[in-house]
Amino acid sequence: MTDRGWDEDDARPYFFLSYAHTPKSGARGAGDPNHWVRQLYRDLCEAVLQLTTVPAGVPVGFMDESMHQGELWADRLSEELATCRVFVPLYSPRYFNSVPCGQEWHAFTRRPVYPATIDAERTSGIVPVLWAPMSRYRLPQVASELQFNHASFGPDYATEGLYALMKLTYFRSAYELAVHRLAARIVQVAEETVIPVGRRLEFNGLPSAFNVTAPTKQLRISVLTYHQGELPSDRNPDFYGAKRSDWHPYRPAGSPIAQHAVRLARQLGFQPTVHEFDDEVESIIEGNAEAPGLLLLDRWALRDPRRRELVRRFDSSDATWVGVLEPWNTDDRECLERDGEFSGLSDQTLRKTRRAGRPSFLGVTGPTGLNTLEDFDDALPRAAMKAKYAFEGRTRAEPEEPSVPRPSLREAFRRPGGYGPGHAEEGGHQVDPFGPDPHDPDHDDP
Repeated sequence: MTDRGWDEDDARPYFFLSYAHTPKSGARGAGDPNHWVRQLYRDLCEAVLQLTTVPAGVPVGFMDESMHQGELWADRLSEELATCRVFVPLYSPRYFNSVPCGQEWHAFTRRPVYPATIDAERTSGIVPVLWAPMSRYRLPQVASELQFNHASFGPDYATEGLYALMKLTYFRSAYELAVHRLAARIVQVAEETVIPVGRRLEFNGLPSAFNVTAPTKQLRISVLTYHQGELPSDRNPDFYGAKRSDWHPYRPAGSPIAQHAVRLARQLGFQPTVHEFDDEVESIIEGNAEAPGLLLLDRWALRDPRRRELVRRFDSSDATWVGVLEPWNTDDRECLERDGEFSGLSDQTLRKTRRAGRPSFLGVTGPTGLNTLEDFDDALPRAAMKAKYAFEGRTRAEPEEPSVPRPSLREAFRRPGGYGPGHAEEGGHQVDPFGPDPHDPDHDDP
């Protein structure tokens, strides 16, 4: 055994098939959606066997069927990614939105790749497959940097993707051609490169190689409130928890408001994350917009001068890509008794936000009057979509460059004290070649 846990006498698998697990549709009688990937894996193994001298009983490739669960699964993935000779990712929109797939890509690409001979072309050790057409989608940087000619697997493959070629009888011959050429490419890359066995990395701790979510699909939900340990003495702790994200203003209805907002945002197609406003605010004020956002503001927090100043600075920055929602439960006796006081604090602190609000489809930047959970549910979609539109408009806007003055031929021939040498002279005086011609009959002398 080597120090990396691999017996050098063992045959290393030719390829690691990396794919995104597809969930079942939920329809009655629905089959296994990953059946077609398993069929491709079997066909590839058979084709690679035909093109190599792999002995009987030796694994040709590896395909994970464990659905990314358990420690034993992670250990096995780490071992296979450290030893396989070629990495074969199945490109699809779901693939590049999968964190485990991005982790697999990251683990394989930690290993160095060398040409087997001095004359061989340098390659990455990655042989990508178009499982679905990707022409409408923007690939992450690590994939777009790969130089790979998908057209070599046949015109139908490049247009339809391998999944369609498998399922439709019409494309049967095109599928067989694509699999043959894919297997040949895997063998070619394996034999023309040297990829040393890598270290077994702790898979669950690896980052994804992809920017998993486009910025406009993200939604950064930040919370400005208290946790129970820092509440003012006249505030009921039942609406708060050990963490600020535990704030539950509509208790007993619903769940903590950040969790509830996450569920609503997912229904809108966002992939939301929850943050503390204290950690987000400086980046927002500086204009570093990573994604559209929502601020869930507890008006009780405005009683604290430090937090109130943070909100005031946020308001002055005019960060239109961050919507403001102020849950305020009028069934909460303490909120009802102090409604006027805290509404005034909010209006004073969020002046620019208030001015920007207008009744329209887009909603106001900071809806008020969220007295019930139902009011909050109605307001969040409008605020989230307005933040998204503002973020898209912000990222599309290019900074204006100062206009460049048009070059002047007149100035090109000028020099201090007069015109340059070589110009015609009249009566001992230099003549401006770009001025009126004194010999022109239509010229009027001054």
